[in-house]
Amino acid sequence: MPDTPQPARSGTHHAVLAGFLGWTLDAFDFFIVVFLFDTLAHQFGVTKKEIVLTTTATLAMRPIGALLFGLLADRYGRRIPLMANVIYFSVIELLCGFSPNFTVFIILRALFGIGMGGEWGVGASLAMEAAPVRWRGILSGILQSGYSLGYLLAAIAARFVLPAWGWRPMFWIGALPALLALYIRTKVPESEAWKQHHAASTRQILRVVAGDWKRFAYLVVLMTFMLFLSHGTQDLYPDFLKEVHKISGAMVANIAMIYNVGAVAGAIIFGHISQVAGRRKGMIAALGLSLLMIPLWAFGGGLPVIIIAAFLMQVGVQGAWGVIPVHLNELSADSARGLMPGLAYQLGILLASPTNSIQYALRLHFGYQRAIAGFELVTILTVAALLWRGSEEHSRSFVRAAPSPASGSSA
Repeated sequence: MPDTPQPARSGTHHAVLAGFLGWTLDAFDFFIVVFLFDTLAHQFGVTKKEIVLTTTATLAMRPIGALLFGLLADRYGRRIPLMANVIYFSVIELLCGFSPNFTVFIILRALFGIGMGGEWGVGASLAMEAAPVRWRGILSGILQSGYSLGYLLAAIAARFVLPAWGWRPMFWIGALPALLALYIRTKVPESEAWKQHHAASTRQILRVVAGDWKRFAYLVVLMTFMLFLSHGTQDLYPDFLKEVHKISGAMVANIAMIYNVGAVAGAIIFGHISQVAGRRKGMIAALGLSLLMIPLWAFGGGLPVIIIAAFLMQVGVQGAWGVIPVHLNELSADSARGLMPGLAYQLGILLASPTNSIQYALRLHFGYQRAIAGFELVTILTVAALLWRGSEEHSRSFVRAAPSPASGSSA
């Protein structure tokens, strides 16, 4: 049974918008590289495999950011760590555009991973703690859809900025998110839930997480396979379309725009479904859609079939992901909500960071189509089993109800 719902508070839309924009711009900065595998390999005189490795470096460093910024968020509030995070990853992204060689570039992409790892946990906790209970599901979907919107914006940049100005300005655009810090500073209120439950010390926060280690371990495993799902269907798919279907770079960017529109829609739709049917059932329904799409997504022929399959695949993949912000926050301890969801997410990405390299290697043995299809078939079935055996705390309250005037006067 859910706890007593908390009332809506002023500043809810600002908190959700800040988390949404932060995740959108963070994802944009990550996915730029996905569209530049061939370009950067030529620029730096290395193989495409080495450029793919830079995405692994980014993903592997994300837990450090989750730990650092998550602890700061639980200790000192959500707003200031979120502002610091946005400024940090914006500066690193700007510097990527000035990389003189591959060594500098891969170091900067690893450092960018620290910023990317910190943003989601802090932004999600701030947004979910501000959201009225009855709107959590759909606002969770909107928040998570920022990831797909960032991918969409990266595709637009690849389609229009890259041919006109080259690859470096695509990274320089990534400095613009620094302006988001000003918005957070002036518009976003501090979380009421954090004010009520914040721990007295960093050690206390870590003790809370350690005391709930079984649930935390479950979340890490769940997130590992969720990240196999998302990165396994997104990161190499543009390269898959070019290599297997011989589709031009411009058309690949167009297809990516289309399937990311589906991803945004799926996150919002299934986020809302989770509010009615429950978090786990909403996610399993979305996974079912993706499972049905695998044959056409991996083996379909003809441009219309490819576009429709890719669109519906991402409706399902990001539909399941749209429930993740609210599901993880509802399962996390009150005094460690800045740390626990984000760290579980980013430890999952650490374990899943070789996804691109694994799929790229499997294609050499089984072919690109069988590699991505088999990988995602196993992934989807495993995630569904984890959800079926797991638990949820649908619509639990994050704040203590204010005492009524009568009880206050009697006290």
